[in-house]
Amino acid sequence: MTVFQFVLKRSFRNVTNLIFLTLFPAACIFLPQGDPWPLLPYGYQFFGILLLFVSIRLTLNIQADRATGVMKRLSVAPLSHFRYLSQNLLAYLLIIAAQCTLVVYGGVLYGQPLYQPFLLLILYISYSLAALAVALAWVSFFRNKDVAFFGFVSLVFLVAVLGGLMIPVSMFPEWLARIAVLFPTYWLAEGQNWIVFGGKSGEFLFVNVILWIYAIVFMIIGSMRKIH
Repeated sequence: MTVFQFVLKRSFRNVTNLIFLTLFPAACIFLPQGDPWPLLPYGYQFFGILLLFVSIRLTLNIQADRATGVMKRLSVAPLSHFRYLSQNLLAYLLIIAAQCTLVVYGGVLYGQPLYQPFLLLILYISYSLAALAVALAWVSFFRNKDVAFFGFVSLVFLVAVLGGLMIPVSMFPEWLARIAVLFPTYWLAEGQNWIVFGGKSGEFLFVNVILWIYAIVFMIIGSMRKIH
């Protein structure tokens, strides 16, 4: 069994993970439309928050491998740190991409007003890359699984509020609106605005590029510390 296959099986072994990976995303499909905000139905506005929680739940498995000494034992095997990490992240991205596809096209079948579903799916996947990278970087600084998780929960609520997922950035004072652009959640919200109102294709591409940059930067930070 490859690392990739093992990670996929392990991710669905835990009951809490099953809830995060299946029931919660499915529930997003059926939440109603806001009036006048959010522009998308509530489930799609707050799906970005759920993706952060899913990302930390998945990447905590990497942290657990460090805490239990799994990587120390693997260090004597012909398995490089890069291969271990890349196969973990590839499995996690596949899981989250499947979630995004379920939520978007489940919403299409349910009749939710998603405007441009395919582009919304691309936006969610780009954001998922950033969310996974942020979670990976976060767990790399902690040895205790519970401390890492509950600390990240606090971070999620902070970036959800300041990034414009829970409160429109237009309601912020100017100085706070400038700070908001530092968070990936802000760019998800900007991308969702573009999905609804449209605009130049370059603007949508710019939002995705910013999210990819977040993913690259935090992936580097998270992978610099070898798990041993």
